[in-house]
Amino acid sequence: MFFLVSDLRSEVARYESSKVTVDGIGKRYMGREIAGVMGWQGAAWLEREEREKEERTDILLKALALKPGMVVADIGAGTGYLSRCMASVVAPSGKVLAVDVQPEMVRMLKKLAEQKGLSNIVPSLGTETDVKLPPSSVDLAIMVDVYHELAYPFEVMESIIRALKPGGQIVFIEYRAEDPNVPIKELHKMSEAQVKREAEVHATLKWDRTVNSLPWQHMIVFRKLR
Repeated sequence: MFFLVSDLRSEVARYESSKVTVDGIGKRYMGREIAGVMGWQGAAWLEREEREKEERTDILLKALALKPGMVVADIGAGTGYLSRCMASVVAPSGKVLAVDVQPEMVRMLKKLAEQKGLSNIVPSLGTETDVKLPPSSVDLAIMVDVYHELAYPFEVMESIIRALKPGGQIVFIEYRAEDPNVPIKELHKMSEAQVKREAEVHATLKWDRTVNSLPWQHMIVFRKLR
């Protein structure tokens, strides 16, 4: 594989190597160690019965203010738990682009969507650096407990921004690092300040609002300016 010298310099400047911790990958971005990805073997946790109570998906859906006809991208969709919730809201003319990097997850989310008869969910396989969605095709992109696990957060964000329509939104859902009572491992939580710091390096994004009505998570929304 060949790299331009400028690409190599950007990679060196953007990410730092560090000691690998139990839950991390030994790679740091803007002061934090990137967490390891939950493998497809943990898919049952995404479909756990307690999830609705713990995360209050009903509150999240209301806060997203989705409308029929919208094109929504569920980045790191896993088994498609949230994709299935959103699909009925944007129906009949809207659709959910459900993206994951693990082929096993994509197969599972496709099977579950078909079982529910949700034909407006479009599963697809992304890469570690690119969500592989058409330019200017998405009204809203959401990452639920995903961003902190991205091995290449800068590159993935740039690919999401390309896929957004002007005025489109990127929504980060992350467990609150500020709250020690949130029963999640530290590397799998992020503070609002850290999310803002990392999002704001992308010149076309502007913070829109933060919603704190979820039990354990932030909902931090940015809008694409152009």
